[in-house]
Amino acid sequence: MRRYLVQRLLSMIPLAVGVTLVTFAVLHLVPGNPLDVMMNPQVTDPQRLAKLEAQLGFRDPWPVQYLRWLAQLLQGNLGYSYLTGRPVIGLIGDRLPRTLLLGGAAMALAFAGAIPLGVVSALRRYTVFDRLVTLISLAGISVPEFFLCLLLVYWIGLQLNVLPTSGYETLYSQRTGVALWLDRLHHLILPACALALPLMAGVVRFTRSSVLDALSGDYVRTARAKGLPRPRVIYRHILRNSLISVITLFGLTIPTVLSGDFVVEYIFGWPGIGTLSVVSVQNREYSIILAVTLLTAVLVLLGNLVADMLYALADPRVRYA
Repeated sequence: MRRYLVQRLLSMIPLAVGVTLVTFAVLHLVPGNPLDVMMNPQVTDPQRLAKLEAQLGFRDPWPVQYLRWLAQLLQGNLGYSYLTGRPVIGLIGDRLPRTLLLGGAAMALAFAGAIPLGVVSALRRYTVFDRLVTLISLAGISVPEFFLCLLLVYWIGLQLNVLPTSGYETLYSQRTGVALWLDRLHHLILPACALALPLMAGVVRFTRSSVLDALSGDYVRTARAKGLPRPRVIYRHILRNSLISVITLFGLTIPTVLSGDFVVEYIFGWPGIGTLSVVSVQNREYSIILAVTLLTAVLVLLGNLVADMLYALADPRVRYA
């Protein structure tokens, strides 16, 4: 197991570097640079603009710029924001805990609610409950995420006025301690639900399908023939053997959720990685875009690794040499 983990971790390095290389090349295929956002080329002295571009290295070939960025990365430097001058690692460090809070809450809500619903739906196949759960889950998968966010903002935030529609906490509230965290929880509910509902719909469908496959297994018929109690058959034999596909989905959703869903964070004004990424794209902040891309790539690889480890826990037959 240890050898397998080391091999997987080492294989992540060239993959992550390859992702940043492709991202860097695509960014430099787009005309312009961050100076075009900071300074209007139509009114700025062309000689001064050319001098600034040369000083910042924008006139160098993009492979040279990439190697320069990669050398800084190996020294632990992710670059600086062109607009604020702050280190990129500091910008990401400030926003990452908020994104992890939002993503962790959304994943906990989605999987904790979806797995029981999927199991009960499969056990009560073709009943009214099963058809209702199927209908709702299909609607959750089909509705665009931005539209769902706007519906929640309109109905829950504006019409009912029971939850705040933007922000991480109430501005200028001067709350501390428990009161501060309760206020943050109040702001967390709406974006977490918007992020969790589409994910929950997909997990319900996967869980229901996996449980139905497990119900037809010979080991389930054998367990029932031996007279085992129904709860033990369900949780020890059916559910455990149907978790493989759910674990796969869990590993795939880790990077998407924990890197901050761009749409959800931007619409709800949640100050996380997603909002930072959208603003960085608008301002052509190359260093921030590359850092977020690298973080997302690492999360994708770690999500796959976590899923592989969970396979071994769910199914003792899975072994890694």
